[in-house]
Amino acid sequence: MTNPRLAGRYAKSLLDLAIEQNQLEVIYSDIKWLNAVCVSNPDFVAMLKSPIIKSDIKTKVIDAISADKLNVLTTSFLRLLVNKTREYNLPEIAIAFIQQYNKLNDIHPIKITTAIPISEELKASIIEKIKATTPFQKIELEAVVKDELIGGFTLEMDGTLADASILRDLNDVKKQFKTNEFIHQLR
Repeated sequence: MTNPRLAGRYAKSLLDLAIEQNQLEVIYSDIKWLNAVCVSNPDFVAMLKSPIIKSDIKTKVIDAISADKLNVLTTSFLRLLVNKTREYNLPEIAIAFIQQYNKLNDIHPIKITTAIPISEELKASIIEKIKATTPFQKIELEAVVKDELIGGFTLEMDGTLADASILRDLNDVKKQFKTNEFIHQLR
């Protein structure tokens, strides 16, 4: 069950507290680590969302995973989530925190998806090209590999998707054949 308002409120509270405590960068790295754990480990997220597993066991699991990896403030925040039975919202809260941090620091996340991995030089070139053509100066580039694109790339930036993939071209041709656009033009 997604609840973006709740996630935004918890993320805002943690962000404000981190700023107040002068620990924003530390908390940001903790939340990025937690987000990576949630993305890479669906069993952890399932455990958080399970109504069968008791709160004390969830606290022990979270403590075992985060032992010596997280700041005291982040650990206290996680315990608060468990005490308030909001731990199932942790993945959403982490994403909302990262988005609010990016907005606060004027960082623009950009996602490029390609069929094969791209080099660091190409990543740097893409960042420079985006900086030159947009007002964005702080860019966080995420490179994803999806071989089903066959070739080309997709670029997601500020809610806009630029699709220059071979897969999209093939789907366009397929759609044209299904609607028989060529036959209608011959008549």
